[in-house]
Amino acid sequence: MNNLPDFTQALNELIKEPSISSCDPSWDQSNRDVIHTLASWFTDLSFKVSIQEVPGASGKYNLLAQLGSGEGGLLLSGHSDTVPFDQTRWHSDPFRVIDKDNKFYGLGTCDMKGFFAFILQVCKNLNANSLKKPLYILATADEETTMAGARFFIEQQLIRPDVAIIGEPTGLTPVVMHKGHMSHRINVHGKSGHSSQPDNGINAIEIIYHVIEVLMLLKQNLQQNYRNEAFSVPQPTLNFGAIRGGDNANRICGDCYLDIDIRALPGISDDELLSWLADALKPVAHLYPGRVHLQELHPSSPAFAESLNSSLVSKVETLTGHCCQAVNYATEAPFIQQLGCQTIVVGPGSIDQAHQPDEYLAFDQIPPTLNLLTRLIKDYCM
Repeated sequence: MNNLPDFTQALNELIKEPSISSCDPSWDQSNRDVIHTLASWFTDLSFKVSIQEVPGASGKYNLLAQLGSGEGGLLLSGHSDTVPFDQTRWHSDPFRVIDKDNKFYGLGTCDMKGFFAFILQVCKNLNANSLKKPLYILATADEETTMAGARFFIEQQLIRPDVAIIGEPTGLTPVVMHKGHMSHRINVHGKSGHSSQPDNGINAIEIIYHVIEVLMLLKQNLQQNYRNEAFSVPQPTLNFGAIRGGDNANRICGDCYLDIDIRALPGISDDELLSWLADALKPVAHLYPGRVHLQELHPSSPAFAESLNSSLVSKVETLTGHCCQAVNYATEAPFIQQLGCQTIVVGPGSIDQAHQPDEYLAFDQIPPTLNLLTRLIKDYCM
């Protein structure tokens, strides 16, 4: 074990290997180097390690490491990718860990490559013979974009742990609920022409006006009929994010589109949302046959909720000293939960640092995180 890095060294190794996920091909990168680094470490610790290439995501890989055998056990899960960055807003090299003011700065220190550095440290003294149930480590690809890695892993159904911990930055407060996320584009195809002859064309912007009218009604219905006070924003949200159309003031607009974002509460399925969205658009589509089309921008991520009666929730609340909470952002939790295990999101660092310039992990998060992971392994695997 002497060749394995300590926490600071491990963090440096992970951060220096770029693994950006982006829908912009000029930014998007493979996570291969990060996965191979993790594979080397856990192989040295006598874990059984497998690497799977994620279909349809070129150069993207998942890693699953297992120590011990039998049924159930504990899964520690995280994503191996990061978001892009703006170098002009960083005060240091994003791919080099900087130790300053009792913080480790670097891209991915808290969101969330740093979680694997913690896992490595608590696994150094484990012996497979001492485990009554297996310990699993999962590193996924493309969480920051399509969540393709988690989707593929769930399709495989390779393991059935008793419980799963997703180590996103929550300040070690257990997250047991979050909203879903879906984004769509409403494409409207009109008929262009000269503005002096409006009857010779069909103005796509005028059709989009009617689209916005019916979507405003859907937004109001969602706000009036669905509410969960556990969330800081207690109602579902429907956001008009982008609109584009037309090319000149004296031309009838031939094409226009509107991009929307919907974040649903737990209990509202993606199928229900899509049905409501289609129903809302029907009057406009009927008025303008063949001219209104709904297009998915990104694969949707469902809402997540773990039972508040879960023994895992009680245990982690006790171990961390923090009561569980609901958050508005999305994670891989609803996919991991499909393994049939109790699932929560809890990890070191603040979500306020995620996706931000000068991202950092504060030193005061290190001892309690190591303690939490050590106790969870002991309680669920030994």
